[in-house]
Amino acid sequence: MKKLFCLGLGYSAQWLGRQVLEQGWEVSGTLNNKDNIPNATELGFRAYKWNNNTRLSSKALNDLKEATHIIVSIPPNENGETVVRNFWSELASSNLLEWVGYLSSTGVYGNHNGGWVDESSPLKPRLQKTKNRIFAERAWLSLFTKYGIPVHVFRLSGIYGPERNVLKALIEGRAQRVRKENHVFSRIHVDDITNTLMASIKKPHPGSIYNVGDDEPAAHEDVVAYGSKLLGTTPPPLVTFENAKISPLAKSFYIESRRVNNARIKSELNIKLKYPNYREGLDALVRDFSMKSPKTFRN
Repeated sequence: MKKLFCLGLGYSAQWLGRQVLEQGWEVSGTLNNKDNIPNATELGFRAYKWNNNTRLSSKALNDLKEATHIIVSIPPNENGETVVRNFWSELASSNLLEWVGYLSSTGVYGNHNGGWVDESSPLKPRLQKTKNRIFAERAWLSLFTKYGIPVHVFRLSGIYGPERNVLKALIEGRAQRVRKENHVFSRIHVDDITNTLMASIKKPHPGSIYNVGDDEPAAHEDVVAYGSKLLGTTPPPLVTFENAKISPLAKSFYIESRRVNNARIKSELNIKLKYPNYREGLDALVRDFSMKSPKTFRN
C-alpha cells in the first residue's frame, strides 16, 4: 500500500492528501495546532501534533519510516533551520521511499522588474524569510546528492482555491485594489498544484526543481476588479501603492515583480493546466460559491 506522510498538513498538502486517499492510500502528517486534529481525522488523515522544536511521537515516527511518499510544506524558521535536520537519518535509511516533494516559493527569484523567470534564473530575494527558502531548498536537495533520496522541489506561485481566494476577501471586506507600476505576479489554483504533484509522483525526476504557476501573470488590481465583476459588486477604490494603508507584510509583497515561466512542468510532466489564468479559476470558484467548500484547516 502507498503511504503519504505530510510534514505539515498545510493547504496544498491537504489537497494532495485528499487526492491520494481517494486512490486507496494511507495519509498521515503533522499539525502545529492540536485543535485541528479532529478536523484532519474527519477528512481521513492520521494527524499528530508536532513542531520542529519538539520530538515526534513514536507513532508518528513509525508512520514517517513506513512512508512511500513524503510531502514537506513546513517552511524554514526565522533562523533558516529546516526539518531536514530532524529526519535526514530516517529518510536516508529508508528502503521504501519513492518520492519526496518540498513545497518552496517562487519568491526565491526576488525582483525581476516584471521579467520572466525560469528554474535557471538568478535567485536574488530581498527578504530574509525568502532567502531562508533558498537554504531550505538546498538542504533538501542535498539529501538527493548525498544519499540518493528522491527529492523534488516545487516553487509555488500565489496559491488560491476554495476558502482562499479574492472572492472571499471581497465578501468579507478585506480586499484592496492597490496599483503599483509594473507590478505583476503569477498565481496557481490548488487543483493545478495537486495535479502537478501527482504527475511528478507518477513520473519522478529526483533532484528536479519545478516552477508551478499559471500561464498569465497579472496585476493584483486586475484580479480584484474581475472578482468584483463576478460578484456583481462595486470594486474597492483604486489607490496607489504610495498612498495605500496596508500592513508591512502586504507591503513586502509589492517590492518584487516577476512573471513565472511554467514550461518545465508542461514538457517534463505533461501538465495541462485546469485553470491557465485567474479568470478561469475565479469563474469556477464563483460557480461553486453557493455550495459548501471542501473542509480545510490551518496547519
